Amino acid sequence: MDSSKDKLNIIITGAGGFIGQALTSALLPDEAVSQITLTDVFEPGVPHCKSRNPNVQTRCLMADLTSRKACEALFTSDVNLVYLLHGLMSGASEANLELGIKVNIDSMRQIFDILREVNPGVKIVFPSSTAVYGPPDRPEEVINERTAPLPGSSYGAQKHITETLLNDYSRRGLLDGRIVRLPTVLVRPGKPTGAASSFASGIFREPLNGERSTLPVSKDVKLWICSPRTVVKNLIFAQSIPKTRFGASRIVNLPGRTVSVKEMLGALESTGGRKAVELVEEKRDEATEKIVVSWPARLETSLAKELGFSEDVSLEQTLKDYLEDYGPKKS
Repeated sequence: MDSSKDKLNIIITGAGGFIGQALTSALLPDEAVSQITLTDVFEPGVPHCKSRNPNVQTRCLMADLTSRKACEALFTSDVNLVYLLHGLMSGASEANLELGIKVNIDSMRQIFDILREVNPGVKIVFPSSTAVYGPPDRPEEVINERTAPLPGSSYGAQKHITETLLNDYSRRGLLDGRIVRLPTVLVRPGKPTGAASSFASGIFREPLNGERSTLPVSKDVKLWICSPRTVVKNLIFAQSIPKTRFGASRIVNLPGRTVSVKEMLGALESTGGRKAVELVEEKRDEATEKIVVSWPARLETSLAKELGFSEDVSLEQTLKDYLEDYGPKKS
């Protein structure tokens, strides 16, 4: 892009989180980017980036996106790309219905309505979740974008409602939405989150750091997962797809892979040895397992492949990448 007016002026909400920080780090070297605004319920930092483009301006803001005043100040006509990463996670949404609705539905609609007024047609990347589907009729059933959603959790329902609204606004030309349903991202660094799937990272992260971790679900439970590097790569790619290629729906299931908890523990042993596995304590939690098993574990992603999204790497490679990016020596 030669002209400054063609450069990307990006807002990333939920930017203090792991994905927000990783996405920012990946965008900072991009010569097509002129400015990145990072916002969260606290003032997020700018991640370290060795190859950062010095011409990219950054600003970090604390903002309550349930406040219309805050949203009107943030989402202005000069912004041309928005990543909506903020939200209340699955377990927390199930525990607090009112807050889940306020954050996962009301704030999103508020942002959509402001943007369609001040900047019609602005590009929005909205990471959704396979939690919109609910449990499959059969364990081996393969889900695709045409499978009717029937959420088995409030989080899934809230994501589905927001998907539907953004898809309709995109149909009408009010916004340019790209709705990508993320697999469970594995392995996430940092502290455990309010997500029901938080254990999936915890059973790697803590043992590999010599700490104990709790496994709240059966070893037979299967999940649809994806590595952080692949997810970030696909989030960046999502904004580059010409809108004409999406057809009637802006919804895409991102690539991932099906793994059982037993296979995950096997990968942990291969990476960290038997000592690491022994740090995982099995302690079933019915509420957590009920949410997790309501998510499909087998997805057909031919649409994503057709559009050009990247396939995921192996579980073993994911762990190698995690240790390289976030392992103990990086802390």
